[in-house]
Amino acid sequence: MKKTVVINIVALSSRLIGEHTPFLKKWIEKKQKTFIQPVLPAVTCSSQSVYLTGKWPEENGIVGNGWYFRDECEIKFWRQSNHLVQAPKIWDKLKNHDPNFTCANMFWWYNMYSSVDYAVTPRPLYPADGRKLPDIHSQPMNLRDRLQQELGQFPLFSFWGPNANIESTQWIAKASKKVDQWFNPTLNLIYLPHLDYGLQRYGPDFDKIGKDLREIDKVAEDLITYFEKQGTEVILLSEYGITAVNNPIHINRILRKEGCIVVKDELGRETLDSGTCKAFAVADHQLAHVYVKDEADIPAIKSMLERVPGIEKVLDKEGKQKYHLDHPRAGELIAVADKDSWFTYYFWLDDNKAPDYARTVDIHRKPGYDPVETLADPEIKFLKGKIGMKLLKKKLGFRYLMDVISLDASLVKGSHGRMPEHSMDWPIFVGSQASEQNSGEIEPTEVFERIYKTVMR
Repeated sequence: MKKTVVINIVALSSRLIGEHTPFLKKWIEKKQKTFIQPVLPAVTCSSQSVYLTGKWPEENGIVGNGWYFRDECEIKFWRQSNHLVQAPKIWDKLKNHDPNFTCANMFWWYNMYSSVDYAVTPRPLYPADGRKLPDIHSQPMNLRDRLQQELGQFPLFSFWGPNANIESTQWIAKASKKVDQWFNPTLNLIYLPHLDYGLQRYGPDFDKIGKDLREIDKVAEDLITYFEKQGTEVILLSEYGITAVNNPIHINRILRKEGCIVVKDELGRETLDSGTCKAFAVADHQLAHVYVKDEADIPAIKSMLERVPGIEKVLDKEGKQKYHLDHPRAGELIAVADKDSWFTYYFWLDDNKAPDYARTVDIHRKPGYDPVETLADPEIKFLKGKIGMKLLKKKLGFRYLMDVISLDASLVKGSHGRMPEHSMDWPIFVGSQASEQNSGEIEPTEVFERIYKTVMR
């Protein structure tokens, strides 16, 4: 077996490779770059699961970053158990071929409780006093302590939120090298999230994201140089490209005005009571799963949504089959935004009644994905002072609410999830000239086979 590393640079597309990424530009020119047809939805969990199983969402069950758990009547995002992925993984197939094969999974999603040999993933601590503390989960468990003793505490607040920056990506890269040195895995899967932040905040505006591109270029150079010096085969890929948007669609507010949404008053604020709703949407970037309680209502709701400006198409059962999304976890309908639009999860009609989590970074309680979490509210006066006071409360052990997130969705300038018209905005696969067939583009399910064949060389 050929020792191989797969470096997943999130949101890297051909459009971004150029003057701000001198190392990657030069390195890729010596390799073979292939466009990957985007998964629908082109989001982290679905894309990664297709790559690692070689199966579409209709088979592996990962229909988005989150979905409606019908048996619990709850919307859940960013679950972590690998048992949610309903298909064998690439490391299972390779281990069946050779029992001596080992695999490290460094921060790819659904990383907990899998059959991988070495795993590291974010896992904050939530003490009873209401604090959220940075931490990781690992397999074996003592790897967690060993890494944080060597590298310091995982910088969780650099991984997501208004303070998201290069530090978390640098930490992951350093941890990946440590795991390689300590265990020498046959296959090393490395996730580098840095480009996700600026591109969602600003879109592909090089005046604003140039610094981010230069930063990820240096991390990529360090990792690729390290692995190539050992003779390791390096594969570089991405999950999706991010394109400019200017039109947030508040799909749940539209459904609420149609009498489909039920909310519950909790201390003067509204929460979504999904189990009693006639219909509601689980927003996930440029795609929204619409769950409809009564099958008889599907045609009318589909017709209504098709008339909403910014919604490009609404998939029913036939449409879901066409795009490999016909799985019980998917909504009865799936709305897909046009190129300028994306979906918010907002369901309230009055911001004064928004739930308390709406103005915080809270990826697990929000019934949908919220990219506004990457931006502190520009309307807050003396923002740094306010944040400083809240952090002081945290250090002193007091309860605090970091309510610094805006409710203005128009602040978001970049999104993903649909299939961009131009391949320059598609994800890419970069491998060795000698190992890959000449091909302009591949289906996402083919990524599995390309990685497999590289290791088996």
